[in-house]
Amino acid sequence: MISHFSLDQIDESVAALQARTSKRPRVAIILGSGLNDLAASVKSPDAISFGELPHFPVSTVFGHAGRIVIGELEGQTVFVMQGRIHFYEGYSMAQVTLPIRIMQRLGVEILIVTNAAGGVNPDYVPGDVMLITDNLNFLGMMGHNPLMGPNYDEIGPRFPDMSRPYDRDLCALARTAASKNNINLREGVYAGVSGPSFEGPADLRFLRMAGADAVGMSTVPEVIVARHGNMRVLGFSGISNKANLDGSTVTTHEEVIEAGKIITPKIEKLIRGVLQRL
Repeated sequence: MISHFSLDQIDESVAALQARTSKRPRVAIILGSGLNDLAASVKSPDAISFGELPHFPVSTVFGHAGRIVIGELEGQTVFVMQGRIHFYEGYSMAQVTLPIRIMQRLGVEILIVTNAAGGVNPDYVPGDVMLITDNLNFLGMMGHNPLMGPNYDEIGPRFPDMSRPYDRDLCALARTAASKNNINLREGVYAGVSGPSFEGPADLRFLRMAGADAVGMSTVPEVIVARHGNMRVLGFSGISNKANLDGSTVTTHEEVIEAGKIITPKIEKLIRGVLQRL
């Protein structure tokens, strides 16, 4: 398993990407499970499959198209990832977060992360969208922090601050976009776990006591690496299933994909609203 990439290896991926597009994106958007449709709205797109870039891992999960789309959206040049890489697929943290390193070397300033998440807050229902205001880094607490290994001082400090992982000004823009579009935008804490098994009732009760409002199998490592490189981050969770606190329901990936059909239009309006106001 690859424990880390050298700057030379990261730059090899960057060079391969630059050979396929002349565009220089300012904003990156990662689309989670069932949320691929926004990429179809990108104008003058240059599309690159994950597998076309050296060192870049390939997504194996249904609902993740595994493409990078670079083009224009609401007046901004964007780098859209249709799908992402997950730790549970057997990839290392270095591989999971390689796309963020590539974004940083390209000069991307803002990262918008989206995901499909399970509701932990009992008030949440499938189809809700939650603005992520903070996160619980369970993977990092268990020894899988993506910054372990050599530090690249050219990118960020050895011990980066994580007191404000999600940019407050970007969050304010998201609230404005939600109000304008009559979207009931929830706000809360996202818990990042490894997966791929869905959380059991005891897991969910524990997460709720720990302060989590939603839980998923991604995002937090990406945010940590983004903040290490001083990128501004905005995050949205699409609530795909209700908290199963008593074991009375069964959660499936198909349910997550179906919920994405309801969630995607809301997240698209929010992202467009933010991009318009940057």
